Amino acid sequence: MSKDTFTALVVDDEELARALVVEHLRAHPEIRILAECANGFEAVKAATEQKPDLLFLDIQMPKLDGFEVLELLECQPATVFITAFDQFAIKAFESHAVDYLLKPFSEARFEEALAKAKAKCLAGQISVPHPAELSAAARDKWPLERIVVRDGSKVTFISLDKLDYVQAQDDYVELKTEGRSYLKQQTLSSLENQLDPQRFLRVHRSFLLPVDRLARLEQGLTDSWTAILRDGTKLPVSKSGYAKLKELIG
Repeated sequence: MSKDTFTALVVDDEELARALVVEHLRAHPEIRILAECANGFEAVKAATEQKPDLLFLDIQMPKLDGFEVLELLECQPATVFITAFDQFAIKAFESHAVDYLLKPFSEARFEEALAKAKAKCLAGQISVPHPAELSAAARDKWPLERIVVRDGSKVTFISLDKLDYVQAQDDYVELKTEGRSYLKQQTLSSLENQLDPQRFLRVHRSFLLPVDRLARLEQGLTDSWTAILRDGTKLPVSKSGYAKLKELIG
């Protein structure tokens, strides 16, 4: 595959950081910069409308962080993370992203990352794990504080404090909160890995439960158990789920 030009989107909430990336990119006539974005919402809108080949994406941003941006994108550009994160996250970036730039980075390091991203585009190898799976891997030791869900052009933030329970629906999860349901394309296992295990338990292969929603456990005629939530909802509890609940709450 040959390609004469590449389109790029630069996302960083720090103006000087954006300017540095843009300066480096402008040294390459084959790169056309589509837009500069100062926050995650701008990035989602620009990427959805313009579908860049390359995405230079900051991680720590207000409103939407870099992982949440990726979760909301329908396109999958070759993504280079720009981060000031501690070293604990780097292995996840290395495993799942085209490359990462650890602030502050040199021009030589930028050139290396750009070359990798262009090579991925040329080889047609920009497929990555689903963004929610990538986010789960990269957030190791950093539990979620909210869940972001996209429905068309609408973005909904679900606070974990208001989450009633989660049910697996094939490759989706159904999030129950305040009498409403939201579908998110993510496996229950990967969502479980993002959550604080002291607050959320997998009580059944299909159900994830916030422990503070549990009112009581009821035993059936056999060794089966049922979780009764504070609002009266009944959820099945597996043997392993019962053991985990007993260990956590005594």
